[in-house]
Amino acid sequence: MSDPQRVPLVNPVLDSIGSDIVAGVIGVGETFTLTDIERQFDVSRTVARETMRMLDHMGLVKTSPRVGLTVLPSSNWVSFDPTVIRWRLSNDKARPAQQRSLNQLRFAVEPIAASVAAGAATDQERKEILTLANRLVELEQYPSSRVGEALEVDLKFHTLIFTASHNEMFVALAPSLLSILKGKSVFGSQKRNPIGNTAALHVELAEAIAAGNHVDAQNISRRVLLDSRDETEQLYR
Repeated sequence: MSDPQRVPLVNPVLDSIGSDIVAGVIGVGETFTLTDIERQFDVSRTVARETMRMLDHMGLVKTSPRVGLTVLPSSNWVSFDPTVIRWRLSNDKARPAQQRSLNQLRFAVEPIAASVAAGAATDQERKEILTLANRLVELEQYPSSRVGEALEVDLKFHTLIFTASHNEMFVALAPSLLSILKGKSVFGSQKRNPIGNTAALHVELAEAIAAGNHVDAQNISRRVLLDSRDETEQLYR
């Protein structure tokens, strides 16, 4: 019988091991067992097994009866898993490569999603996108006393663009692609403006989508993404 009081420990155990793997602290080819997990973290076999199952599901390890868990190279990882992305963004060494990958993929996908949204969005979605863009202008001019509001509105804006495309593949990609916004907020400069002084461009983009202008929506979306110098530098290296 499992120990229900120990099961919740699986998340911190998973976070610790997963973070060490993506950081290279536990190197490719290294092995460890369920017993090793139990002893290191003082957890039950149930927690150790669940940790093993989740690491295997993310492609970070492979399991075999006699060896236990063997750490796999990054080419085997489930790259779009939000937890894997979070671990990589949280690590100083892994962060630049993860940011670059997310920026490049987002630049390839989001402008097309915006173009599709210009034709597929409902009237209500067009209205909401405009409302969010105008709120970003307000927040750029008069920063909110509520910490994180600008980031929250920006995330809603970009998420709604993916949603308004009504393409289930774009919608499924949104959480992974937009995790870069959270990453910049958490790991960027404390003085960084989450909106990046692009509020006016967000309004232009919202207006293009509202007007059903595919070409302008795609081009303005690219301008929004290219406006950050850091992102531009990461796109081409």
